[in-house]
Amino acid sequence: MSLLENIRSPRDLKALDAEELTELAEEIRHFLVHAVARTGGHLGPNLGVVELTIALHRSFDSPSDRILWDTGHQSYVHKLLTGRQDFSKLRGKGGLSGYPSRAESEHDVIENSHASTVLSWADGLAKANQVLGRWNDHVVAVVGDGALTGGMAWEALNNIAAARDRPLIIVVNDNERSYAPTIGGLANHLATLRTTDGYERFLARGKEAVQSLPLIGKPLYESLHGAKKGFKDAFAPQGMFEDLGLKYLGPIDGHDIAAVESALRRAKRFHGPVLVHCRTQKGRGYRPALEDEADRFHTVGVMNPLTCEPLAPSDGRSWTSVFGEELVRIGAERPDVVALTAAMLDPVGLTAFARAYPDRVWDVGIAEQHAATSAAGLATGGLHPVFAVYATFLNRAFDQVLMDVALHKCGVTFVLDRAGVTGTDGPSHNGMWDLSLLQVVPGLRIAAPRDAGQLRAQLREAVDVTDAPTVVRYPKEKVGPDVPAVGRVGGMDVLRRPEAEDPDVLLVAVGTMAQVALDAAGLLDARDTACTVVDPRWVKPVDPALPDLARRHRMVGVVEDNVRTGGVGWAVAQALRDAGVDLPVETLGLPEQFLAHAKRSEVLADVGLTPVEIAGRISAVLARTARPATAVKENA
Repeated sequence: MSLLENIRSPRDLKALDAEELTELAEEIRHFLVHAVARTGGHLGPNLGVVELTIALHRSFDSPSDRILWDTGHQSYVHKLLTGRQDFSKLRGKGGLSGYPSRAESEHDVIENSHASTVLSWADGLAKANQVLGRWNDHVVAVVGDGALTGGMAWEALNNIAAARDRPLIIVVNDNERSYAPTIGGLANHLATLRTTDGYERFLARGKEAVQSLPLIGKPLYESLHGAKKGFKDAFAPQGMFEDLGLKYLGPIDGHDIAAVESALRRAKRFHGPVLVHCRTQKGRGYRPALEDEADRFHTVGVMNPLTCEPLAPSDGRSWTSVFGEELVRIGAERPDVVALTAAMLDPVGLTAFARAYPDRVWDVGIAEQHAATSAAGLATGGLHPVFAVYATFLNRAFDQVLMDVALHKCGVTFVLDRAGVTGTDGPSHNGMWDLSLLQVVPGLRIAAPRDAGQLRAQLREAVDVTDAPTVVRYPKEKVGPDVPAVGRVGGMDVLRRPEAEDPDVLLVAVGTMAQVALDAAGLLDARDTACTVVDPRWVKPVDPALPDLARRHRMVGVVEDNVRTGGVGWAVAQALRDAGVDLPVETLGLPEQFLAHAKRSEVLADVGLTPVEIAGRISAVLARTARPATAVKENA
């Protein structure tokens, strides 16, 4: 039996000697490469924290000591060391989450996989320990250097450092990367710290030499000690952290278990906030990851672990690639079009644009709020910024969209990748709130393209708007075939027009739900229920022609992959009421739930967004609203 198989809880680590720990680290890396290759997932970040995670669990007693991960994609090793070694369904339905999960283990404290939040969590937990007198319990926040580019992390540091007698340990996992190489002033500062490994040794030798001088040694040392701060700033700029009130330890080789344990023991003895700076290597121990300059195998699909070739052929182009290619074309025609990303240049499809126009793209780090307001400044300065971001991460910048961009009528285009159900990354990554949040923003317009041709067209329409923010949203999946229109009413594309003069149902299909709606209409047609299917293209504001079109039907159904509350269905119902159209409106969207990780198709099936389920619900509404035959005679 391998060493890893004998690890059932963190307590089992403490019996291992140095040689066994080294062997265990090798076993874990071998396990990760082969397990993640079978399912896909975050590989590079976890290969980089093997020794660091071992040292953490040997130095602390989880779960009474709280070990927090920011972000949770680097928690696979933590899962293995806390008794979860069945990775056969990793990120799949019924399997382990790709992030910490309270439902899985008492060792998982937080499961929010949005970056830059862990220090605020740690601040609150440390305060709770202090108030409740839990003096022997520790709080340890593991934060990547990429996450420290987020403003929320520095808001937390400001509060953490203010309480110099409140124990809290911050472990900075410094691998010089988030998805891509970490950028910005903080990254430069950490890079400087990496060059000063010998500083503490040099200072210690100097202290010993000065104090050993006869008679004058001690007074001279005390005099020089007053100048220590300036001396340290000159040779090792960890002073930035110490100026905040944080004790700084490091830099430490994060792959040296003994060195990390030693630093953590020192940190535990200091009864206040301590920052332990660990240098690690993303993708450690797996040459293909180390040679991947883009993101060190941050996320991989199902692949052959020896050749790194995909095990299944690609089943088509992604929405992201269609967007990226079209933006490059627009950039060639429009020198005023620029782009922003929040530490995700390649995942959101901006790599080609950056290559073509390097002076017109900015990666601001994990700082969505800053990106949105910076975009407002760019627009005010005469440019048209395109901020490409995952839909779930725009949640973090709602105030900036509302008060900085929309209030000032700035022509900014937000491109929301991974909108709707994303699936395998779980509840924090589903982009299922954007249509609800953004409905309340005055002047903002939202496009939901149904196919690649519409994405290209609507992206161009969006960047042509100069006096208001625009949004273009699409999901994480492959682009299907184009869905042709058979006509147009107002600004809406008619996708299906029934032969019946008095159709029963008007189905409003939002974006990529168009084909689902068409399939549902086909099922209803087989039940002698005539359906019109329209794609509004721009789902906010509601097309003025929609109420008049709805009057010709008995009911309206809105199919969207957004929560039902406040989404497109809500907006359509409000528009009908405002126009005096008294019809039942059935919103066929997502429930107000945090949806567990599974494939997108599985999640949609579980919540009833399939053609069969939609047709059944529409039929049920029609049955409830149909007038009984006796009532018809009485009213005659």
